[in-house]
Amino acid sequence: MKGFRIQKLEKLYLKFRHRNLSLAANLTIDELTQEQVRVWDHNNIPIPTLQYLVQKCARERTIWGGKSCHAQIIRLGFLADNLTSNMLINMYTKCCDLGHARKVFDEMPHRSLVSWNTLIGGYTQNGNAEEALILFKEMHRDGPYSFSEFTVSGVLCACAAQLALIECKQLHAFALKVSLELNLYVSTALLDVYAKCNFIKDANWIFESMQQRSDVTWTSMVVGYVKNELYEEALLLLRRSQRAGVEYNQFTVSSALSACAALTSLIEGNQVHAVVCKSPFCANIYVASALIDLYAKCGMIEDAHAVFSTTEEKNIVLWNSMVSGFARHGRSLEAMVLFEKMQLSGLQPNEVTYVSVLSSCCHMGLVERGRRYFDMITKEHNLSNNIFHYSCMVDILGRSGLVHEAKDLIDKMPFEATPSMWGSLLASCKVYGNVELAEVAAKYLFEIEPNNAGNHVLLSNVYASRRKWEDVARARTLLKESDAKKVRGKSWIEIKDKVHTFMVGERNHPRIAEIYRRLDDFLEEMNKQGYRGENEHDLHDVEESRKQELLKHHSEKLAFTLGLMCLPPGVPIRIMKNLRICGDCHSFMKMASSITGRIIIVRDNNRFHHFRNGFCSCGEFW
Repeated sequence: MKGFRIQKLEKLYLKFRHRNLSLAANLTIDELTQEQVRVWDHNNIPIPTLQYLVQKCARERTIWGGKSCHAQIIRLGFLADNLTSNMLINMYTKCCDLGHARKVFDEMPHRSLVSWNTLIGGYTQNGNAEEALILFKEMHRDGPYSFSEFTVSGVLCACAAQLALIECKQLHAFALKVSLELNLYVSTALLDVYAKCNFIKDANWIFESMQQRSDVTWTSMVVGYVKNELYEEALLLLRRSQRAGVEYNQFTVSSALSACAALTSLIEGNQVHAVVCKSPFCANIYVASALIDLYAKCGMIEDAHAVFSTTEEKNIVLWNSMVSGFARHGRSLEAMVLFEKMQLSGLQPNEVTYVSVLSSCCHMGLVERGRRYFDMITKEHNLSNNIFHYSCMVDILGRSGLVHEAKDLIDKMPFEATPSMWGSLLASCKVYGNVELAEVAAKYLFEIEPNNAGNHVLLSNVYASRRKWEDVARARTLLKESDAKKVRGKSWIEIKDKVHTFMVGERNHPRIAEIYRRLDDFLEEMNKQGYRGENEHDLHDVEESRKQELLKHHSEKLAFTLGLMCLPPGVPIRIMKNLRICGDCHSFMKMASSITGRIIIVRDNNRFHHFRNGFCSCGEFW
């Protein structure tokens, strides 16, 4: 073995001795061993050979081979050569060793524009945006340098990572000063940083002002719209890019799918999915994750699971998307089974995973299972219980009637309680008639969210559920005197690529008269089969007949009726609602699913309800 290594070193020596770069190109990084370094110590290696090997180490991200070359460069006194030093800086940044890259940079007797650009780019690519900005300022002071578009766009990328809006505006002014504002790379970087800093109008102004746009430009703008929750604008821009002949990439598609998911626009989501199926990135993990999220939010949990099952490579994001989807749909058993399978596959759950499995316990009233998962976070996986885990536990305890224990958990946790925690406790107090704790929760909510009228209404409903009409009147008077604004309940349904929105007692829909007639006929048919409206869910101090009238025209009933009128037989009716579905509408949907033989899917602000053959997936626990 020793003789073989000597022969190998002799061959290597001959390659360097004859300074034949074409032969050196055949070397592998494995040939740069300590023994070879000792051979080099007795021979002068030509600078082109060393430069080539440094570049090769950079391409292959081989830090120890690069350090061996660096040692020879120092020994032979080549550090004074700018080109060689720049190659070393590039090699170290590619190998994520910014400390040595900066050391080479600091020891350079003379620096070029390339030296500064390489190190700034290295800081940016390695996520050290703050150092990139500091170095750019040093470069500006050290000048004069002819700033290139790569320098400015690189530093703008650093601003985007740091959400450094002030620095971005300064760089924007600098780009104008040096006539780089129309450069494709600089303009794209500018709109990206403005979008990430929530200045979407400025980003759009730059986009529309650009004389030419790359695929990256279009993608940055689509992503920017989605980040700023301008989902319809994102989809409109996507169509525009398609007409312009722009090729999609995984970032464009995943952002478009996120927009469809946020809008629960299944038809557009299906169209984007069709594009994905024809693309080379159909197996991309992030695209698959966005597809799972889309189908889960549109009520098609089976389709979401089909995407999950057919994706070969699965990371924690993909597993979390599927576990979360099952939890939102009340498929608690599937969520927990998937949680176990994920660990068997070798992946450890993270904080997001535990939020999903705890949520699945919320929807099924699994108190002991929830407690076990809550303890596992710290004891088995060495994670920290965060505010979302505590929020889930408060919800689990409250929904199960353990409202005092939920309040104790709020008092003992190491965080300030969030509005969602107090809101969950208040809602649980309404269900279980605990007026005393409801008043405590409401007091905190009024302080934290003074403009949220929903909290006043919820407290009023607590009083109404106990027939405390004087307290109801007082709560509603307090609401009128405050600046709080009530969110009006609405439901919407998508039919033939058009979204129809309804509010209680809707009058503006073009087919509203026909909808009311059809709903009345349907209710009459339901009454013949034994259905009676659950008037106790209307909490107004009025006669029973008036309560029945108020409940009859709830927005989700109107949306369901339009779906029954317009959708072909056998097609599921999917309804979205911005507030929690009331008990009467829940009973209505159960019986409607039995009479029509349809699957009815209602997504309220808390979860999905799948009504089928007179039963709901929530098991009466929501």
